[in-house]
Amino acid sequence: MKTRTENRHIMILGVGNLLFTDEGVGIHVVQSLADEYAFSPNVSIEDGGVLGIRLLGIISLADDLIVVDAIRNGGPPGTLYRLEGEAIPKRILAKNSLHQVDLLEALTLCQALDKVPETVIIGVEPRDINTISVELTPPVLTKIGDLKTMILRELDRLGAHYSLKKEVMSCA
Repeated sequence: MKTRTENRHIMILGVGNLLFTDEGVGIHVVQSLADEYAFSPNVSIEDGGVLGIRLLGIISLADDLIVVDAIRNGGPPGTLYRLEGEAIPKRILAKNSLHQVDLLEALTLCQALDKVPETVIIGVEPRDINTISVELTPPVLTKIGDLKTMILRELDRLGAHYSLKKEVMSCA
């Protein structure tokens, strides 16, 4: 018999633009999670890139949504953030990047579908989101492990199951 948690679809959604340095941190993190961990069938990992409003179709499928992104909040580069509830619109309304505004609009449009996922945004303060490069800056790169830990804690909170993949364990 499935538990309530096993019936809930949990989506981990990385957003950002891989071509602009730290703007791509969300994509780097979800790719790393997919490479290193196996998840229960009710957990999906999605590369949302810069799709913004076009994410409506996939995020409306989620009961619980964990978004991973660069968050400009005025702190030192590398500062970690966890946003939920009322804090999400306030932060995104600052229009730090176009995909964040479109993400908020997609979440708002989910209300019309009567399917708004419980949403948490996990992020890091970027150093540089303007330089064309696929490499993360050092203060953001050093936080990848912490970001993954924060996501795994969210999965624990939601009752999801995951494990390290065997090939990752044999390399440790």
